[in-house]
Amino acid sequence: MSVKERWLEEDEYFMRQAILEAKKAQDINEVPIGALVVMDGTIIARAHNLRESQQQSISHAELLAIQKACEVEGSWRLENCELYVTLEPCPMCAGAILQSRIKRVVFGAFDPKAGCCGSILNLLDEPRFNHRVITKSGVLSDECSELLTNFFKQLRKNKLK
Repeated sequence: MSVKERWLEEDEYFMRQAILEAKKAQDINEVPIGALVVMDGTIIARAHNLRESQQQSISHAELLAIQKACEVEGSWRLENCELYVTLEPCPMCAGAILQSRIKRVVFGAFDPKAGCCGSILNLLDEPRFNHRVITKSGVLSDECSELLTNFFKQLRKNKLK
């Protein structure tokens, strides 16, 4: 197996773990987005959206996972970590990714309305910042998109009742 094939296999494995987190959010009527922080091939933090449950605008999966990873590492710097998330990070989450010095972000579905890793703009590769993040998009994008599409279809259906 080539290095490229191994990386693809690892990225898909970790994205499937992020999808499991997203399903936890869905189970409690949260927007199904999941995130994990991985260090040296080991998951050190997992989280899913809790914005509705906590009534906090900052309770995005990425921020919660970053916060847990910082606690695990005992540092705000996550320089040797990768973030896997089922949806392209928003501006707030992209800012937190930059501030925590995460080295790589892998996401599933693009977010054409709020995505800041290429859809609207790319904050993670902005040369004026002192840190840039490697990004990989579209990993298991169909599965990630389907989770969101089905969730919002069901939400609209429930509102009509």
